[in-house]
Amino acid sequence: MSLPALAHGRRVALSLSRGTHTTKLLAPRKTCHARLFTNASPASAPAWRPSSVLDEWVQREARPISLRQLTFFGARLTEARLLGSANYVRTELPTRLAHRLRDMQTLPYFVVTNPHISHVYELYYRAFEKYRRLPEIKTLEDNDRFCRVIKDTLDEHLTVIPRLAIGVLEVQGSMRPEETDNFMTTLLRSRISRRTIAEQHLALTDTFHSPWHFPDAKFQMDPHNDHVGEIFLKCNAQKIVEKCGETTKDLMRQTYGPSVPLPEIVVYGHTGAKFPYILSHLEYIIGELLRNSIQAVIEQGRHKTTTPPPIEVLICETHQHVIIRISDQGGGVPKDVLPYLWSFSKGPRSKMRRENLSRVPRLAATMKEVKPSKSRVEGEHRDSSLESLTTRPQDLRLGIGLPMSRIYAEYWAGSLELHSLEGYGVDVFLQIPKLGNKNEKLTTRASMDAV
Repeated sequence: MSLPALAHGRRVALSLSRGTHTTKLLAPRKTCHARLFTNASPASAPAWRPSSVLDEWVQREARPISLRQLTFFGARLTEARLLGSANYVRTELPTRLAHRLRDMQTLPYFVVTNPHISHVYELYYRAFEKYRRLPEIKTLEDNDRFCRVIKDTLDEHLTVIPRLAIGVLEVQGSMRPEETDNFMTTLLRSRISRRTIAEQHLALTDTFHSPWHFPDAKFQMDPHNDHVGEIFLKCNAQKIVEKCGETTKDLMRQTYGPSVPLPEIVVYGHTGAKFPYILSHLEYIIGELLRNSIQAVIEQGRHKTTTPPPIEVLICETHQHVIIRISDQGGGVPKDVLPYLWSFSKGPRSKMRRENLSRVPRLAATMKEVKPSKSRVEGEHRDSSLESLTTRPQDLRLGIGLPMSRIYAEYWAGSLELHSLEGYGVDVFLQIPKLGNKNEKLTTRASMDAV
């Protein structure tokens, strides 16, 4: 590659000697970043490793799946299918990790050497090395060992979200905010995808080993069974809203006192609507939205001696979607916050967000973050490693709830939109695909292929 290519903004491979390794890195786009790259102190640099193995995995495409595929595959669970699931996860996890590692290598050097982003890079690289070296899984004993590796990795990676969020706030000014948000969205969406397939395989393994499972039975699709692995086949929007509302109110009473007037949550519309979904995803979205609405109504301060206005939840069922509208009269989103509502990296309260995120060392982004105790939504059948995290106080505002909720909603081809009427309130629209036939939405390739 010639020097004019660099002058025109293309990224080129450079060599960095560190110890006994000579490693390919990707030079940043801008010359100001290049100066940071060349002047960086070696002591602050992450332990870059040879990229030839990573190049090989980056050439592979991720293979997206849908809720329907997961359901039909797991509904008639035999030993062969369980081992097939294990080998899919065994090859898919390092493939998805490799693309995100390559994305991180294309960041400006000053950004990727931020201690928080570097921490995430190290976690990802260790996981990539661990998974890529695993041999083919041929027996149930092999699978049990594989599941132990998955559980350990899931637990270790609970630090990823807060460390990433702090990191992107600390490197403000080194990248355009749009690039930073793009990077965060890609990494978090990929994280959800890896945890989804990993958790689903763990759940299928639990099912296979359960005493009531008969793998040789001709038909295993029990009409009374509500779960296939982590997929809850009969999610009822009304029950989930009501349960999330109660747990959120309990947390509000702990924060504001037992006598605080709380708005009633009124659910109406197509209250019998049911659909297949991963319950922890839906709980997190609904929990965050109700948390925001209830808190806004309380903090208006106009209803200390009167009954606050209700939060209205309309459920609308169509042939292909279920739409949930949450309407509050909490005064709307402040004018200085509204333009940055969906951003991880910009906004007027970044210092407060950094301080609060540092108080949440482990974060899985599940309903556990908006509930004070281990209460369960009706139909939930098992604990997930997605839920082994610390409960955050109600006044510990992280500034990532709405953008995280949108990523979860879009992951299964849904959507999340918010409309604010200043001085009055907010309407939030959550659209969920009802049929489960949409593939997970993820970035299947790195932003730049191996060079």
